[in-house]
Amino acid sequence: MKVAIVTDKPRFQILPTEEGIMEDKQKRKTIKDIKEVLSKKYNCIDLIFDETLISKLKKEKVDLVFNLCNGINGDSRLSQLPAVLEFAGIPYTGSSPLGHGLAYNKIYSCKLFQGIKIPTPKFTYIYNINEVKNINITYPVIVKPKDEGSSRGIHENSLVFNEDELVKKLKNDLELYNPPIMITEYIEGREFTVGVLGNGKNVTVLPILEVDFSELPKHLNNIYSFEVKFHYGDKTIFHVPAKIKKETKKVIEKLAIKAYNILGMRDYARVDIRLRNEIPYVLEINSLPGLMKGHSDLTKMAEASKLGYEKLIMKIVDNAINRYYSDDKLNNKIV
Repeated sequence: MKVAIVTDKPRFQILPTEEGIMEDKQKRKTIKDIKEVLSKKYNCIDLIFDETLISKLKKEKVDLVFNLCNGINGDSRLSQLPAVLEFAGIPYTGSSPLGHGLAYNKIYSCKLFQGIKIPTPKFTYIYNINEVKNINITYPVIVKPKDEGSSRGIHENSLVFNEDELVKKLKNDLELYNPPIMITEYIEGREFTVGVLGNGKNVTVLPILEVDFSELPKHLNNIYSFEVKFHYGDKTIFHVPAKIKKETKKVIEKLAIKAYNILGMRDYARVDIRLRNEIPYVLEINSLPGLMKGHSDLTKMAEASKLGYEKLIMKIVDNAINRYYSDDKLNNKIV
């Protein structure tokens, strides 16, 4: 069986900030990590998503694409590669174009959470700065892009405490990210992330990870900001499995699976949650979470379980294969 790891062109040209530089650096390292694992069992290559991708995949006779594409630009960029692959009839790992679209646009996902009574922060959103005077909010609030992931767009100044700070932050974000920009209720409490694997009835939850901010310098906020993730990693404590009550653990796991299913996630995803007064609030779902060995949260959870990193990568591939191929086809196709 031949597997192609497909990722994006460098994003720095579109996002010429430290965020863009770090994203491109992570991609290169992640490709190396995953290719090292998959090459032990499969014929594995890596390709860049561009106008020639489909012809290259067909020329190489690729059986499965390991999708690592966040997309470069556009409102639906996370859905672009899955849509192209579905058009070409080429199997791939991860969620469908619709699933990615729902998860990536946090406005849609939060509305769906509200619709089935999953606790989620109250929110509003604006397309231009003149709309600020019409919103009714209670400070502090979090200002964030509706369609970024892995702390991109979440900075220390994203937690705002008054209207002046809000206007300043919104002006910056409206220039840098796709409108509308979200303004969400700040949930003061413990932060968790939950890795979910599988499809249909075969969905499992990895050990819950808690992000502990107690050792951060006092000038930083207790949020998992870009600055914290990339510059204060040594001051961030990760408890995995999280030290929580058994009843709370069950509720968090149940909510994570419920959120995963309502957005139609496939193969794997990560659900971010804040706990206030023992009530878990689902913040968002990352439908294409990072897989950089030893760094990304999902890999930390896998290492704390029986899986480990290599089995996590193989599990993602197995989940995708089981969706596409029957047992008879598997016997003939996979060696």
